[in-house]
Amino acid sequence: MTADPGAATEPAGPRALYHAIADPGSMDRFGERIEAGNPSGWPGYEDQLRRARHAAGARHAVTTGVAAVGGEPCVIVGFEFAFMGGSMGVAEGARIARAFSVAMATGLPVVSVAASGGSRMQEGTSALVQMQAVAAAIAAARRAGIPHIAVAGDPTTGGVWASLVAAADVLIGVPAARVSFSGSRTRPAGADPGSAEFLADGQWAHGFVDVLSPPGGLRAAVATLVRLLSPRSRGGSAEPVALPDPPTALTGSGGGDPGPDAWAQVTGARSASRDRAARWLAGYFEETSEIRGDRCGAVDPGLRCGFGRRGGTTAGYIAQTGRPTTPAGFRTAARLLALATRFGRPVLTLIDTPGAAAAPADEAAGAGPAIAELFIAVASCPVPVTSVIIGEGVSGGALALASPGNLWLAHGGYLAVTAPELATSILKLPADEAPQVAGRLRLTPAELLHRGIIRGIVPPPAASRG
Repeated sequence: MTADPGAATEPAGPRALYHAIADPGSMDRFGERIEAGNPSGWPGYEDQLRRARHAAGARHAVTTGVAAVGGEPCVIVGFEFAFMGGSMGVAEGARIARAFSVAMATGLPVVSVAASGGSRMQEGTSALVQMQAVAAAIAAARRAGIPHIAVAGDPTTGGVWASLVAAADVLIGVPAARVSFSGSRTRPAGADPGSAEFLADGQWAHGFVDVLSPPGGLRAAVATLVRLLSPRSRGGSAEPVALPDPPTALTGSGGGDPGPDAWAQVTGARSASRDRAARWLAGYFEETSEIRGDRCGAVDPGLRCGFGRRGGTTAGYIAQTGRPTTPAGFRTAARLLALATRFGRPVLTLIDTPGAAAAPADEAAGAGPAIAELFIAVASCPVPVTSVIIGEGVSGGALALASPGNLWLAHGGYLAVTAPELATSILKLPADEAPQVAGRLRLTPAELLHRGIIRGIVPPPAASRG
């Protein structure tokens, strides 16, 4: 696109963080004609603006333009902290809204790179309501399927964090950056300024930031996300995920004596030597980028969610790793489905869990509601969901991730109403009868296929593609 006449030259002041992300010389700016006013009549504000422009070498606290990141085109929203602390006023809000409009018109993702103390005090309530203007721009971009990737630099606080950055689809934080709604001068008396909760690291620990990356790694991290999510490169219509070839169907009618193989199937699924999610993901996708956390304050370390690329097409994935899945895991899975729906991408779910986590803390965190909402999210998902049970598939904690009409089984997997040992206990049978109970649960591949619960057997990917 053509830059506005009279656009500013490269900033003369300290280099803002977005310069470490955009490819050198690729920035084609727009929005330079937007001017800052003095809506509150703040004394001396015009002189402050002139000094800020000189200090930052930029006309506003936000610079907008079309740029490349690792060769991938995108719309950049870059904050200039040297300009009045990167604060957001009316002009900055207008430029951010313009950036999202340009992204929708060009089919490019938005990359916001923040370094801001929040809303600008000198513009008063007029600055505050820019949070609503930014939210409206983001909402329109979401409806249009435009991805928003944000980088939280040092600092990212106040209205910029709570309206622009925290609303991103995928969020990258810089380690040790100050990232919080409350700024250093607005926190309660006695609050420890060094607390991790006020830093990107703490936001990552609680699942509000997806990736931590030092400045030197930001360009590569952002480029991967742009390549995976951009409307220009993520692929066309959402076709179901193609499974590793060749899927096979079992022969035989099933339904007869289940035999001793059921217990062997269970013990095999629990074996430490079998293929687990890491092998499946590495073997299936050429590159991946993961999301982290449920955006409600928790992370499930036993669940992996993200987007991957295979054969030039992006798909979402949700992968259990053999641990009990927590409420945070189920909510993170629902978050992934929502993103995949927004971007029109199919989803692959890999099922492997001994069941939902059931400690008192899990019940307090809403295990039942989280599972229920995921069942509904899968059932109503408008993009194709393909599911493979790659290990243990126990109870609703496993079935919540399963596609109702496109469920497959890996050679070593099984699906059961509960674990054989628990079924034995529930039925008040001797503990040593667990192998026999396993047979009665009809959990073998032949039984599942005979009942029409699975479509067939899938081998793991042949080898790592990474």
